[in-house]
Amino acid sequence: MSTVATETLSPTSTAPMADKATKRRIITASMVGTTIEFYDFYVYATAAVAVFPYLFFPKNDDPSVGLLQSFATFGLAFVARPLGSVVFGHFGDRIGRKATLVGSLLTMGIATFLIAFLPTYNQVGLLAPALLALMRFCQGLGLGGEWSGAALLATETAEKGKRAWAAMWPQLGAPFGFLCANGFFLTLVTVLGHTGGDIEGAFMSWGWRLPFGLSAIMVIIGLWVRIKLEETPVFRAAVEQGKKVKTPLAEAFKTSWRPMVLGTFVMLSCYTLFYLVTTWILSYGIGKRETGLGLGIAYNDFLKLQLVSIFAFIVGIPLAGQWADRFGRRKFLLVVSAAMIAFGFTFDLFLNPDHATKGSVLAFLTVGMFLMGLVFGPMSAVLPELFPTNVRYTGSGISYNVSSILGAAVAPFIATALARDFGVQSVGWYLIVVSVITLFSVYVMRETKEFDLEEI
Repeated sequence: MSTVATETLSPTSTAPMADKATKRRIITASMVGTTIEFYDFYVYATAAVAVFPYLFFPKNDDPSVGLLQSFATFGLAFVARPLGSVVFGHFGDRIGRKATLVGSLLTMGIATFLIAFLPTYNQVGLLAPALLALMRFCQGLGLGGEWSGAALLATETAEKGKRAWAAMWPQLGAPFGFLCANGFFLTLVTVLGHTGGDIEGAFMSWGWRLPFGLSAIMVIIGLWVRIKLEETPVFRAAVEQGKKVKTPLAEAFKTSWRPMVLGTFVMLSCYTLFYLVTTWILSYGIGKRETGLGLGIAYNDFLKLQLVSIFAFIVGIPLAGQWADRFGRRKFLLVVSAAMIAFGFTFDLFLNPDHATKGSVLAFLTVGMFLMGLVFGPMSAVLPELFPTNVRYTGSGISYNVSSILGAAVAPFIATALARDFGVQSVGWYLIVVSVITLFSVYVMRETKEFDLEEI
């Protein structure tokens, strides 16, 4: 299967590359922006487990019902993300990367801020989950346009032979955002004395709203950084050469549908792994051990385990950038995919309620996060390299975000149901199946390391 319609290797670039000062601004803007976007996203993901099932949905004798309902609204953002990639991709390929990134940040930030002021189910009934779902949908729209723009800012200004390294900077926004979100929640539950099952205390009454409301400060900082950006030289060259198209979406499906399909499945295991070791594992970790549906770890203790393990994610990303540039994207991702398959066999070893400990859970989280860093790190180079400049924003965004539906949106829901009905190792089998699909997709993918982005 061919990954691009036309691939041309070029030893040099015709467009003037950005100077060092501009590159530093781009690194800062892409990393700060994605940190803010992922912070907003993870704040919701954490609340989807610890807060929303109790405050935004009708009470039910089976606690897993409320959790599954909450995960359903959580998944709405992933449905919205492909739409966001189409909308923001259109403008990103038509008017440029800079202006589009400002729009995506505002969309995400305003929706997150408004969640802080939503009424609960006891106050307005079914209107509460409806409003929550609407805000979650808007979050997805914003993030759908965010990642591609940040990735393109980095890759389209990179030095030859160092594109994966340059592209890993926006990827660091994911663990940094997760660290900020979960760190904030840990501080709140500690200061406010929140314990699992308490739905009347200060944290559940008003404390949970603070991470959403204070996100406005981060958004203002992100906007200030991004407004100072310049357009990428690769996009400027495409404009000067008359390569822009009126309808990037139609052009992408006409000329680049193969790489869109391939890119979707290359990303599949990455998404599935991350939402297993962040969102699903939180619900499983704090679930009641006596029911067989969890490990009974206190909420604040589990947050500490996640915060420690996230550093393995941070370490894995720059290593992936270096190794993907050195060994090539395809070879590197084949090895990582094989490692993820092996990891899938260890779920019962680490997480079986009969013998799991905090130490085994920390080991599970650390290994999973490190693998996540390795597979996620080079993706902001791999996906853009599959597409020509005039549809790069649209094409890479669609691949990235359709994969979010197939991998991330359903992962917590499927894993919760599997663990409940078949035991925790069945979640490992789920990861194995998804990783095999990605392994095959990477195998048929052509190496893109040496492609000149202007000539694709």
